[in-house]
Amino acid sequence: MSRFELKIYCTNPHCDRPDNAIGAKVCANCGTPITYRRLWAMDGGSKPIGSIVGKGRYQVVAPQIWLDLQPGMLPYLPQEIPETVLPYLHLYAYRLHLPNVYGFCREGGKEILLLDNSPIDAEGTPYLPFAQAFGQASAVRQVYWLWQMWELWQPLLDWQVGSSLLIEENLRVHDWRIRLRALTIDSTPPSFSQLAEFWSGLLPECRQTILPVVQDLCVQLHDDEVDPENIRAQLNQLLLQQAAQLSLGLQVYGATDVGKERDHNEDTCYPLGESSQIQDELLPRWSIVCDGIGGHEGGEVASHMAVQSVKPQIKALLAEIAEQQEIVPPEVIEEQLAAIVRVANNLISAQNDNQERQDRRRMGTTLVMALQVPQRIKLASGAIASNSHELYITNVGDSRAYWLTPRGIHCLTVDDDVAVREVRMGRTTYRDALQRPDAGALIQALGTRDSEFLKPTVNRFVVEEDGVLVLCSDGLSDRDLLEHSWENFADPLIRGRITLEAAAQAWIQLANERNGSDNISIVLTRFQVSSAGANAFLTTPGAAIDEPEAVPSDEPVLDLTLSEPTIDADSATSSTAPARKPARRKSWVGGVLLFLLLATGGGLYAWSVLDANGFNAWRDRLQTQVQGWFSRPN
Repeated sequence: MSRFELKIYCTNPHCDRPDNAIGAKVCANCGTPITYRRLWAMDGGSKPIGSIVGKGRYQVVAPQIWLDLQPGMLPYLPQEIPETVLPYLHLYAYRLHLPNVYGFCREGGKEILLLDNSPIDAEGTPYLPFAQAFGQASAVRQVYWLWQMWELWQPLLDWQVGSSLLIEENLRVHDWRIRLRALTIDSTPPSFSQLAEFWSGLLPECRQTILPVVQDLCVQLHDDEVDPENIRAQLNQLLLQQAAQLSLGLQVYGATDVGKERDHNEDTCYPLGESSQIQDELLPRWSIVCDGIGGHEGGEVASHMAVQSVKPQIKALLAEIAEQQEIVPPEVIEEQLAAIVRVANNLISAQNDNQERQDRRRMGTTLVMALQVPQRIKLASGAIASNSHELYITNVGDSRAYWLTPRGIHCLTVDDDVAVREVRMGRTTYRDALQRPDAGALIQALGTRDSEFLKPTVNRFVVEEDGVLVLCSDGLSDRDLLEHSWENFADPLIRGRITLEAAAQAWIQLANERNGSDNISIVLTRFQVSSAGANAFLTTPGAAIDEPEAVPSDEPVLDLTLSEPTIDADSATSSTAPARKPARRKSWVGGVLLFLLLATGGGLYAWSVLDANGFNAWRDRLQTQVQGWFSRPN
């Protein structure tokens, strides 16, 4: 290697020869994957391309795009984080769409803010501006982008950065998701009228199938008495109408492994094996991974209890949704999924109390769960489409969900650990928080506390492209294993050239080689939307007339006498007319309380026996919440 050749350094702190040539994929000395972190440099546009800045640390690869040549080292941070940077930290939960603070670079007498997770591809090229890409997108993707703008609007306003969404060069798109290059502090809060003006500029590029509704939404946004909930309901209806006209095929496979260093497996996942070999009406729409906490006496039991207690509740939820004649709004499904997780939490917590487990002896578990909800959607033509393409991801702890396409991998969840908590509290950056000895310690898990203190995260996505959903425990996701290996799997996996089983087992083997110190669990769900079809997949054609299918909920009572646990893992395109009124709530909300209190059968009964006070308090809170739903304006 020439002494003048530019070098990038390995992130392995134990590597004694960490310097590598630019372009290397793994360290020539230790084999660690090389990290190429391309950063957006605020106010760094004057530096010539190719120059080296920050005392030799960064290379300018494009205007305001810098490559970190020493990614294993902490970047500089001032002693006090500037006020203008705090919105990035507080909004960390929205990192699918927003950049993160990486650090600062002192250069030319200035402290230049460096942003990670910016809309920049692997070659250092910015992704397309929103307005430029909009006309090239399908109708469903156009609406999906507008929906994401709407969902980001209020959180950004809350932190005085709402105008960031209205700056054309700042708003970018990366496949299905919108992304912001940076956050701009509002001089004055932007109005709905300004949002309407932005959307009005897109009307010439709107697909004809959505144009009437988008035009009408722009008119409503100009009204001084605009109803945000009404706008949201109409936008959601338009999105689901467009998505429901696509076909959807699903196939799922799950696997778990004890790892190289453990003598027992505290993980539980479902399904275990190929879904077509398992007689369960929930498959392939539902999948779950739980990583137990508390050792052999507790972790295995807790993860197993979580899966077994959630399962009948999911069946009841799908049965309830199938009976509705109107669209069930995403916030209601999200609330019910969170309630389901809280029921599982209290079952485990009650078992802890019953066995007098205290502090670190209390068993618990993480949870990451995916549910594809097949709502029936009435189209403008009058036809009933059988699947709304909604995908709900629920998580507690540090088990993760990823979305994999041939062009990239996206982490859909945010860990519930100390490092993330420190960022969201505005105390420091994520890179800096990782230096804490307790950075990876969980701040919440199922079973460790009463559900009153549990805050599950539930997010709704709409599947409008081919892809693979990955649910996994941290035994697989540690050390950014998926981020470093996805390219080897994506194309053959999504195109069906390798089986889900082969991919899952290959990833487990890779995790054992590179991580290996923990149990490893993975559930893969392949989604096929393209016209190529899905062969053996469960397929729901778009715009098909479909009668609701009853889903039984007569699950047996859970056996909670688990002082001597034995775990059997095996058990474990037509035009759309404007719609001015939101969907009514009363047709579906009346069944919510009945669903939660009765349909889950044995799980709630067991909780009421083990912890009567906790059960009664939860029931009272739920009644208050349901009464609140009834009182909302139509």
